[in-house]
Amino acid sequence: MWTQGSLGFVLACGSTDPTRSHFDAQDYMESGTPGIKNTLDGWMNRLLAVMSGRTPVQAVNMGEVTPRILSGPMPVASLSTGRNTAVPLAVDRPQVASAFDKLYSSHDALSQAYREGQEARKALLNDLSSSAEMQMANNGAPSPTGFAVDAQRLARVMRKDPRVTLAFMALGGWDTHVNQGSSKGQLARNLEQLGKGLAALQTELGSTYADTTILVMSEFGRTVHENGNGGTDHGHGNVMWVLGGGIRGGRVYGDWRGCLPINFIRSGM
Repeated sequence: MWTQGSLGFVLACGSTDPTRSHFDAQDYMESGTPGIKNTLDGWMNRLLAVMSGRTPVQAVNMGEVTPRILSGPMPVASLSTGRNTAVPLAVDRPQVASAFDKLYSSHDALSQAYREGQEARKALLNDLSSSAEMQMANNGAPSPTGFAVDAQRLARVMRKDPRVTLAFMALGGWDTHVNQGSSKGQLARNLEQLGKGLAALQTELGSTYADTTILVMSEFGRTVHENGNGGTDHGHGNVMWVLGGGIRGGRVYGDWRGCLPINFIRSGM
C-alpha cells in the first residue's frame, strides 16, 4: 500500500492532556475532548448525527460492547468478533422473536431501539451469509486468524451494503513494558497481525477501497529507550496511519521537533 501510494504516516500525534492513565487517555481519544471527563458521547457518534442516511447499519462496531467512540444517541450496529459473529441468539428463534415483536410494537423510544437493533442484525447477518462467495474470494488459501478474519468480515459487510459508512475496531496487547522484543517478540508479532489485517481489509474491500479512509490510532506511543525489563514505557507522542484510495500516501506527514541530537563516538582500538 505504501508503494501503491495509498498509505501514509502522520508524525507527532498525541493528546494535549498529560495523563499517564490508559483508561483516561483512551476515553479522551474516543470522546475527542482531552481533559474533559464528563463528555457524554463519542466523536464518531456525534459525526453520525450530522451525516445523511441515518440507517440502523450506518455505523458498525466490531465487538460485543459499544465503544466510547460510538456511544451516544445515534443507533450503532455491532458484530461479534471471532467465531461468534453469526452464532444464533435466543431472540433469533421465531417464537421468541414474535413475542418480542409484539412486546415492542409501540412508538416509544425503547420499542424503536429494539426494531432498529433487529433490522441491523438481520442486515449484517445477510451481508455475511454467502459462504460460497467467501470461498471464492479466498482463492483456495487458508483463512487468516485473529484480526485479519474480523477485518475480512467487516470489509465484506461494507462492500455489500452501501448503507455502512462508519466502522470501528479495537485491538489490545500494545502495553509492552516487559520483554517487548525487537524484530522478533511480542510487539513484532502484534504488528505482523495488524499488517495482515489491514492487507486483508484492503483486499476484501475490493473497489470499495477507493472510497474508503482507514485511520489507525493509539492512546499512547512507546519510549525509544528500553527499560530494565526488556520493554518500553509510555511515550506521549505517537504516529497515526492513514490508508485509503483518497490518501496521498507513500510519504510521512508532520514535523518532529522534540528530539535531541545524539552523538555517536567510536572509541579507539
